[in-house]
Order: sequence, then C-alpha cells, then structure tokens
Amino acid sequence: METRGIEQMFDFQRLPNDRFILLLLLLYAPVGFCLMLLRIFIGVHVFLVSCALPDSIVRRFIVRIMCSVLGLHVQQNSPRLRDKTTRLYVCNHVTHFDHNIINLLTSCNTPLLEGPVGFLCWARGFMELGQGVGSRTELTETLHRYCSSPDTLPLLLFPEEDTTNGRTGLLKFSSWPFSVSDSIQPVALLVKRPFIAVSTPESSWLTELLWTFFVPFTVYHVRWLPPLSKEDGETHQEFASKVQGLLATELGVISTQITKADKAEHIKRKRHSAPQTAHSSKNGFNDLGARPRTVAQGFLGTSVGAEDSRIARLAQQVKEVLPDVPVSVITRDLLQTNCVDTTITNLLERTDQFNSEAAMTMPSGPGKAAASSTPSAMVSSPNLKPAAKSFGRSPIDRHMSLQERKEALYEYARRRYIEKHGLNKEDDL
Repeated sequence: METRGIEQMFDFQRLPNDRFILLLLLLYAPVGFCLMLLRIFIGVHVFLVSCALPDSIVRRFIVRIMCSVLGLHVQQNSPRLRDKTTRLYVCNHVTHFDHNIINLLTSCNTPLLEGPVGFLCWARGFMELGQGVGSRTELTETLHRYCSSPDTLPLLLFPEEDTTNGRTGLLKFSSWPFSVSDSIQPVALLVKRPFIAVSTPESSWLTELLWTFFVPFTVYHVRWLPPLSKEDGETHQEFASKVQGLLATELGVISTQITKADKAEHIKRKRHSAPQTAHSSKNGFNDLGARPRTVAQGFLGTSVGAEDSRIARLAQQVKEVLPDVPVSVITRDLLQTNCVDTTITNLLERTDQFNSEAAMTMPSGPGKAAASSTPSAMVSSPNLKPAAKSFGRSPIDRHMSLQERKEALYEYARRRYIEKHGLNKEDDL
C-alpha cells in the first residue's frame, strides 16, 4: 500500500488546529446552531418542491436558488463545453452530495453502488439499479445497456469510488466506469467552506448534511472539461489513467495510485493505533518526550509538500542506520515522533515484533540462515542494546550512541560476510 501522502488526502478531524480559527468557530457556534435548525425546516420544503416539480430547467433554477439559502452555493466554469450528446460524466469525489450539485446544473443519474435501497436511495437523488446486480461485471453490463438507450439521461460516475478532501491528490481511478462508454466528459469539482473540513472519512451523509447546515456557506465550483474518447488499442485502465491526469492538472493536485481499499486499510490502522497513542501519551507528550506532529489546517486548506519533503529526509537518515527496516514503518513512526533519534529508539525497542515477523516469513532450510540478513537480526545484535538505552540524556550522548550503533551494524555485517564466504578473520574485505 502506498502510504506517502495518504494522510494529507483526508481530513481525519472536523475541527481546525489553528487556535484563532477555532476561537472564531466557538464565537460563531450559537449562530450556527440557530442557522442549522432554520435550514432543516427550509430543507424539508426544498425536498418537497423538488419532488413536486417535473424535471426541467425551471425546476433546476428554483431548487438552485433555494439551495443557496441552505448555504450550498454552486458556480460553474465553461458551461458551453458541456456536450449534450455525451452519455457519461466522470467527476472527482469530495462530498456525499456531489451528484446533487451536478444535478442542479444538468439532469443526470448516479447509481447507488453501496447503501440501502428504497425510499432513502430515491430521496438522496440516486438511481436504483434493481435486483440481480451483484458483481462488477453485471454492474458494468447494466450501465452499458442504460447508456445505449437513446431516451435516458446521462450517467454521472465517480471513478475514485470514495471521497477525498480534494486538496492534495486523486485516488486511483477504477477502470470499470470507462468500460461503460467509449466517450466521456470529465467534470472537475472544487469544494470549499470556512472553519471546518468539507468531509471526514468515517462520517455518514446525515452528519455531513447537518454540518453543511451549520456552517455559513459551502461553495461548489464545477469545471467542465472537453469530452474525450477512447483511442484504438487503448485499454480501459490506460483511458482511466489519462482522464485522472487531466482532472488532476485541472484541479492543481497530483494523481496517486492510492485506492479505496488503501484508504479503508489506513483508517483501520488509525483506529487501531489511536487507543495505543492515547495510552502512551501524558499531558500532550509521549513517553519518549517527543511531541506528536500535528498538521495545521488553514481557513480553506494549506500546502503540505514541504512537510512531506522534511519527513522523507528524516526517514532517509533513519534508513542509513537501519537499512532493512521498511520505509513505511519508519515514516509512520516519524509522523508520531518527529525525531530521528526517538524513531530509531522505538524501532530498536520493537525487536521482538521484527523477530516474530521474520520467523513467520523466513523459508525453512539449513542454508537460509546464512543467505539472508533480516532487520530483526541486525537490530537484535547484543551490541545495540546499550546504545538504545543511552538515548534521551544529552545531545552528545545521543550522537555517540548513534555512532556506536552504526559501528555495531557495520561489525555485524562484516562478521556475516566472513561466515558466508568462509574467509579468515585476518583476510581483507
């Protein structure tokens, strides 16, 4: 799983870290609660009006004006680029209401891929696919038949299959939406709001709706890109990657290989490590004296490229001392400690874990022990234990223990080389 940058693609906490913005939010809170109650009442009327009026440009105009009262402001660039003959729109995914926003600009249908069907599906503006659509192949065939019908509305699909914060990068586009139709029109979506994040990974659509009513406004900026067609000999995945690159360039973000499954795995790991972090912390500091790193969120987002470069440099320093420890493990620890010495100490203290992982993955055989060099073997060298315990005294002690660790690792590698090649200790290497 690609871990670099995944933390910056999602807002895992709703409230900002900036104390000034947090103070403004606290002062605004009474007004926000009153505004939320009023908008809930108005939102019921918006729903009734949208159900009563037939689908037309008049209905979209009226509902769009009423949604602005709810705090949903929709802007669009280059509406003339929208091709009325295109049967498939593809868009990046930011919030639970992206399909409703596009529907305020043009009529289209979005199938519900996950979640309960019935009245709730219809009320949220999704299209039910009916029974019998169990696999991805059946879904693709059903949507392909839908697009082949001349009298149906265009489809709106989200190839990312999950939401991001929209500020850093795009999830890897799945190839199956691009097998529905050979001609698509990309739609770039930007979402901004003051005070709080536009979405969080584990929040439900109802919670997101209440937060939308709470904040003063949420701005949805829709950009229409020229239609694209799949070239001869081009695979669906290549077509998806090309469209992903175009949308990323338009939005000013990067194209990543992080998938929906990677996001789910990352959330699971954060949920598992959160109780351990809370248990090991005291008064905001961890047991080793290093303060956990926090990323300050600005009024409408901030750049994290410099922070990624700094963490990468720190990870490289740790990698020089512990060359066989995975970079993902080093980076994950650095994000918590923000300190090279503390991270090295943490990895050395986890010798038992590395030993157990190496024992499970190492093949059996009499010659395997001399042919492989695992991080657990290097880290568990007896010469390294005093060095690990000497951390945390003074800068001079920490430097000396780091140098001693390097010398111990070199000496261990030298002995392994001699044993492997059957050399005498007096031979020059």
